[in-house]
Parts: sequence; C-alpha cells; structure tokens
Amino acid sequence: MPLTRTESFAKFARELATKPTLAATLQAIVEHAAATIPGAEDAAITVRRGTQRYETVASTGELPLEVDAIQYRTGEGPCLQALQQHHVFRSDDIGSDARWPTFGREASARTEAVSMMSHRLFLEDSDSLGALNLYSRKPAAFAELEMTVLDDLATHCAIALATVAEREQNQHLRAALETNRDIGVAMGILMASKLVTKQQAFDALRITSQHAHRKLHLVALDVIETGELPRFMPMPRDPKPLNFS
Repeated sequence: MPLTRTESFAKFARELATKPTLAATLQAIVEHAAATIPGAEDAAITVRRGTQRYETVASTGELPLEVDAIQYRTGEGPCLQALQQHHVFRSDDIGSDARWPTFGREASARTEAVSMMSHRLFLEDSDSLGALNLYSRKPAAFAELEMTVLDDLATHCAIALATVAEREQNQHLRAALETNRDIGVAMGILMASKLVTKQQAFDALRITSQHAHRKLHLVALDVIETGELPRFMPMPRDPKPLNFS
C-alpha cells in the first residue's frame, strides 16, 4: 500500500534527522526533491548571506550549478526573485521569459535548462535566506505541480535545516568550552609550578603556540600531559622575571 503524502513526509523528516552534518542534510533534501517532485530532473539549494552574496550549497548535478552561476552573475532569475520577494516563482521557458531577459537568454544558450521553479526557505538565521530550486530540460515541467506539495517540502526542509544548524552550533559550543577548559587547566599548571601570574601563563602558551605554529589548544594539551612548555621556546617579555628553569 503506497504511503500517503503525510506518511511520506514523516518518513523523510525521520531520515533527515539521522544526517550527521548540515551538508549531508542539504544534499539529502535536493536528492529527495529531484526524485519526488513531479517534473523535476534536478534540484539545488541557494543561500544568500548578507545582501548580495549567493551560494549554491547543495546540488544534484552540474545543471543547477551552471544555471545558478548565471543567475548570480546577471543578478536576475527565479531563484533571486524568490529570495527577494519571499514567494514562489516559476518559469515554463526561461529562454523566453520577459521577467529575466538577460538571465534567460544566457541560461538558454549555455545550458539545457528550460523550466525552473524556486521556493523560498524560511531559515531561522536572520542573516541568511534560502531557496529550494527545481530544474527541468522540458518546457512547462512544473505547470501542473500542486503547490501544496512544494510548500510541504519547503517547510520540512526549513525545519530540518534549523534542527541541524542548532545541533552543529551546540557541538561547536561544547568544543569551545572544552578547549577553554584545557587552556585554563594548562595555565593553572604553569601558575602553580612556575610561580607566574595568570597573564604570564597565558602569554607563555600564546608565544609557544605562535613560534611552534601549533594551535593554542594543542600546546595546552601538551602542558597538561607533561607539565612543561617546550624547552626551546623563548619566554614572554615581562617587567617581572619569569622563572621557567
């Protein structure tokens, strides 16, 4: 018995929840879109960061990358307008579409794309905007597409992206806290063993990191493990002499 649309999207949402990274989630979204949206041969996701910096962050193939590059260069096209006006834009024949003449002529001449549809993705990051783009080599490929199908997919995509972004942010925060903890422990070891101040201990770690071309966190781990800084490193200059002998 075939799955209902609700069951299908619920299954898709569960699959997205298993993806370990944002990149993997984005790729799963475009592959699902190309495989399940009637008329779609390819799919991609565009993200705009800031005012005019666009990037195709996931794609099912070369066609979306070629078409998107033309949109970004010409400053027009269904994807860019979807991002600007927060809605859905469809072109049944981009080569003759009067709304985007420069983009349409170049995309038609340089690529095999004929039809395109773009749906805005509502991302929680206030500095970023996203769009889910569909592409076809056939005219009017999306003319009969029921919009609720694309709306539902876009909603699930936005939820999944927000979930993964939050998870990655939490992972980064945990890593940062762990790094800061290790640096603090290393500073404490140097302060106790060398009788130096907190600032002097941090300076010793920092200078060692710079001269050894190693991350501060890795130098701190060495200090935690050995109780010592590398002997060949010069000590930081300070009005108060340091005794690291």
